Amino acid sequence: MDASRRTPRQFRSAIVPAAGLGTRFLPATKAVPKELLPVVDTPGIELIAEEAAQAGADRMIVVTSPEKRGLATYFDEQPELENTLAQRGRFGLLEKVRNAAKLLDVGTVVQRRPLGLGHAVLQAESVLGADESAVAVLLPDDLVLPHGALDAMATVRERFGGSVLCAIEVPADEVSAYGVFDVAATGEPDVLRVRGMVEKPAPADAPSTFAAAGRYLLDRAIFGALRRITPGAGGELQLTDAVALLIAEGHPVHVVVHRGTRHDIGNPAGYLRAAIDFALQREEYADSLRGWLHERLNAR
Repeated sequence: MDASRRTPRQFRSAIVPAAGLGTRFLPATKAVPKELLPVVDTPGIELIAEEAAQAGADRMIVVTSPEKRGLATYFDEQPELENTLAQRGRFGLLEKVRNAAKLLDVGTVVQRRPLGLGHAVLQAESVLGADESAVAVLLPDDLVLPHGALDAMATVRERFGGSVLCAIEVPADEVSAYGVFDVAATGEPDVLRVRGMVEKPAPADAPSTFAAAGRYLLDRAIFGALRRITPGAGGELQLTDAVALLIAEGHPVHVVVHRGTRHDIGNPAGYLRAAIDFALQREEYADSLRGWLHERLNAR
């Protein structure tokens, strides 16, 4: 799939569900939202904002809890800090500090109770423009690299309509950790039609090895579907149930298979892998880190 060709923009707003408590990172997340934990020196939510902006989003809607209303303030300008850095001639660092505020407009909506991913996405409907026919959803726990998955998804939506999701191919013995797609070929490489989805199946029951990767380009019809589904386990509204309802009603749903890297930074092990991966790509850290890792691993 050539995502580099020019495609009419398919969305303006990117929804980022970020109302969770970050329990897997306690006690750190008692005071610092998980989304602000740095991957090397850049918070995960800024990396998500960069991806959304590069794909053409004008704004990012962060779905927060009442305890995390300040999350969007990270994207505000910091005049006092910026002036201090400028006076000290720290212009490289100044540019890094200014980056987040320049990416796109950031607003918040509040999810007052943790009632599932589908419920979180539904909270953002009220702030969308009446002319927005589709919306992107980016899960902040998933870093999908290199950027470009959303561009490819927009190209697929332009051709097939409906909703488009991102998938990664996982080993057969690991499918039980993911939502797995039941798919059919379209005749195009790495573009598949979705017939259904199974949450965390046993390997013997998995319909494929294509798993959800935390990126969605959803037709506006998703909000009507979210209002019509019933809560599942734990009383939560599941986004996958709403997608399944749209499929059952004949709404086209496709996946783009991402062949790059995906890091789950929502748990400490995945977060550490992402930090190491990012650091190895940074000139100022790569050589010393690579040498230390070699010594440390050989010493075991």
